[in-house]
Amino acid sequence: MPIDDLQQAAQKIAGFLNSLNKLGGMRLKYRISASDGTQEGEGVAPRQISVELAGPDVPLVIQHNGELLRALETLAAQMLHLDHHEHDMVSFDAANFKALRAEELRLAAEAAAEKVRQTGAPYSFPPMNSRERRMLHLVCRSLQGVETASVGEGSSRFLVVYPEG
Repeated sequence: MPIDDLQQAAQKIAGFLNSLNKLGGMRLKYRISASDGTQEGEGVAPRQISVELAGPDVPLVIQHNGELLRALETLAAQMLHLDHHEHDMVSFDAANFKALRAEELRLAAEAAAEKVRQTGAPYSFPPMNSRERRMLHLVCRSLQGVETASVGEGSSRFLVVYPEG
């Protein structure tokens, strides 16, 4: 179910982050903003709550491909009792990590597609989370001469780029 009371949801997230700072010894500042849930673009889910993190511990949050950043998003979505397919309604970012990662994935998808078109051999990306695989699928969909498929199970799931047909 969508987030009914955005202000109450933002307060829950603020309380969680305050506890993380106090009890977890983190040094993070945050800015929480709420939107009306309108679409941000084609294929992008509405993000009703956005949290921008700053402060001395941002490098810790974004290291290992943003693993802690995604974990904070997951915890916030669980606190708000969102179904798994609604987790995109809460978005955390720090130091513009997500935009930079999206650009990195776009460039990787274009390079992989070019390699597949030149060699005719499939290209396999390393295992990655579902959001990043989805980004790669969307980029490759706009490229000519290739198609994609996700392969594997759970945390070992990865994307393969194939020659079209």
